[in-house]
Amino acid sequence: MCSNPRLSLTAAIADRSVPRVDYSAETLRLTARIAAGELGRVNAVTADAAGWSDLEFEARRLGRGQSWEIDTGEREAALVLLGGVASVRSNRGDWPHIGRRPDVFSGMPWALYLPRGTRAEIRADGERAEAALASAPAAADYPARLIRPADVAIEIRGAGSNTRQINAILPPGAPCDRLVCVEVYTPSGNWSSYPPHKHDIHRLAPDGALLEADLEELYFYKMAQPGGHALQRIYSPERGLDAAVTARDGDLVLIPFGYHPVSAAFGYDCYYLNFLAGSAQSLASTDDPEHAWVKRTWRETDPRVPMVTHAMEVDGGSPGHAR
Repeated sequence: MCSNPRLSLTAAIADRSVPRVDYSAETLRLTARIAAGELGRVNAVTADAAGWSDLEFEARRLGRGQSWEIDTGEREAALVLLGGVASVRSNRGDWPHIGRRPDVFSGMPWALYLPRGTRAEIRADGERAEAALASAPAAADYPARLIRPADVAIEIRGAGSNTRQINAILPPGAPCDRLVCVEVYTPSGNWSSYPPHKHDIHRLAPDGALLEADLEELYFYKMAQPGGHALQRIYSPERGLDAAVTARDGDLVLIPFGYHPVSAAFGYDCYYLNFLAGSAQSLASTDDPEHAWVKRTWRETDPRVPMVTHAMEVDGGSPGHAR
């Protein structure tokens, strides 16, 4: 057991070798609840239903004038605008007319960080707006704030058919307690989260440096072309898990532990919104030693990335105000 004080928040870290649910391909993928053109709750999961301690998630698609009320309680939360324009009123501040991109393949993200005790209403301003909210228990409060496209750094990882784009919404070191949030774009036929890596043990180096964090993780999928899908493998030889799932638009995939690479089907560009929380506000991970060697082969990056850029953005959207 490590001495990290945050571990008191996460009961699963005390003994994550014993799953609280029977994880399988059927339980690790939550299919979209509504079709792509429908309004309502797209997908959702509670910590109890996921069989872990921290992460909860919900995505909704709102029509013009429709609203979604949230209360973070004892949790911090991140709200990401996936498409459309919305206004947010809360006891922490008001942010009118945030968002621009009609969908995730048409621009950079707008997001809000919301601390504990936030009560908010999200209202669609245009014909429709889609948003995703993830939360985790928090032990400290940070100011509510708007995250604009210009605040989101782009990173290109990998090379060749292992090239993908990362948009850092709440990266490690961001002013929040425990959440990490990134968007990942994987071009048609490419691999992502590769070589396979895991983050299910809190490990420190002799000098105290964090080698690996113990993190719960969610992947919320979007596909650029109708009928698209990705294949995701979740495996942990030590824990007897080896599952492969087919992820389609609006599906949610749970990563309780183990390695978890992704492959985008040829002809279909893939996006996933990635939330993590656990023993540290970090992405420290360990590669599968059988496949770590592929990094030595990386040379030229795929010219199709970045798939979205800051140049796609235009001035607009009020920064609102916090209180």
